[in-house]
Amino acid sequence: MFKKDSIVAIATPPGKGGIGIIRVSGNLSVKIAKIFLKRLPKEKQAEYIPFYSKNGNTLDQGIALFFKSPKSLTGEDVLEFQAHGSPVALNFLLQEILSIKGMRLAKPGEFLERAFINGKIDLIQAEAISDLINSCSIQAAKSALISIRGYFSKKINNLILSIKKLRMKIEVDIDFSEENFNKISIECIKHDLEKIILNINKIQCSFNRGAILKEGSKIVIIGKPNSGKSSIFNILSGNNNAIVTSIEGTTRDILHEHIYLDNIPLHIYDTAGLRKTDDKIEKIGILRALKEIKTSDHILLIVDSNIDKSNDINLIWPKFNSNIKNKITIIRNKIDLSKEIPEIKIFKKNNIISLSAYTGEGVDILIKYLKDLNCLLLNEEGCILARTRHILEIKKAKNNILNAKKLLNKYNLSDFVSEELRIAQSCLEKILGINNNSNDFLNEIFSNFCIGK
Repeated sequence: MFKKDSIVAIATPPGKGGIGIIRVSGNLSVKIAKIFLKRLPKEKQAEYIPFYSKNGNTLDQGIALFFKSPKSLTGEDVLEFQAHGSPVALNFLLQEILSIKGMRLAKPGEFLERAFINGKIDLIQAEAISDLINSCSIQAAKSALISIRGYFSKKINNLILSIKKLRMKIEVDIDFSEENFNKISIECIKHDLEKIILNINKIQCSFNRGAILKEGSKIVIIGKPNSGKSSIFNILSGNNNAIVTSIEGTTRDILHEHIYLDNIPLHIYDTAGLRKTDDKIEKIGILRALKEIKTSDHILLIVDSNIDKSNDINLIWPKFNSNIKNKITIIRNKIDLSKEIPEIKIFKKNNIISLSAYTGEGVDILIKYLKDLNCLLLNEEGCILARTRHILEIKKAKNNILNAKKLLNKYNLSDFVSEELRIAQSCLEKILGINNNSNDFLNEIFSNFCIGK
């Protein structure tokens, strides 16, 4: 599905630079080459030649590249001028090209939009290119690149294929129910539905890891007053934003720092000391702390090793532990007073780190532990940097598959399953951009790119 008009734009960032690229796409690419290069460059070969104005004056000299349809970025004829990075020279050449009848300035993201329309990429890959451009860490960039290469798309396509195959089996069974041939069993349908649900669950887990990679995991520091929470918060954040005193209840509000460990973002929260209190302001701080705990990825429970001698969380804080489902690591602080050695160990499935925020002993163990914790979350099979629309459509598809399973269990008939599978398939196809080519939808996706992309 080729667009009839031809587009042009500067494809490099604004300002001076070593190189400036002008990209042309469409049927007029050959004509533009003959006007401004005096000839058509050989296909897929970089040629160092002069760039001319319409009047035949030399404007610059650089690399010209020509890609013949359909073997190009957009699936159309594409021509690139790689000139010296002078904004004045680039804009002059751009205006000269725009003066040719039938040429127009590309909209933001329009080159990629044409690539999508012409089947060169799917929507997942287009969005992954945006994620790569906007990535804040090496790991996020690598994850985006994996999606550009088709990892996420393949997962969705495999799900669609599984649903299609099951639909075909069921519909053939319905259409030829009176014929004498082997019918598909209810148990076989249930088995296939379970496999589809399992694969959806795996993708959703990849979404969760991708969210951590993109946005950062949330680590909440909690503990009783004066256990050293704020000291550890200051060490991890690399500054002294939290006030540290020997007075209980000093921290009354939530303090938050965004840090990077091995290029992986991490959100650290310091909370009010948890205890019974009659102070109204401190009570508000404690309620906020409990709210942050519920939405955390991991909890660091700070204990004063000079007071709490036990490693058992049920003895340290029995009432608190019974209400918390999040993963907890116990940090035994103040070992300079309790004379313990800096170490990490496991007790009843809880990791326990002994350190001193005051002397710095064992702090390196904590930092390494947090790095390893992030790697553990991210190094499983694939991290997908999912968009909100991906998450919603996957959730809808899963609900339809679960509905199909419920109907099958209730009525023991395959007839009800086919429609639920069709809707689930449609949800997954939307993620790839299949049968969802409305102008408003595509504009929403591609308008977030810069002009020239």
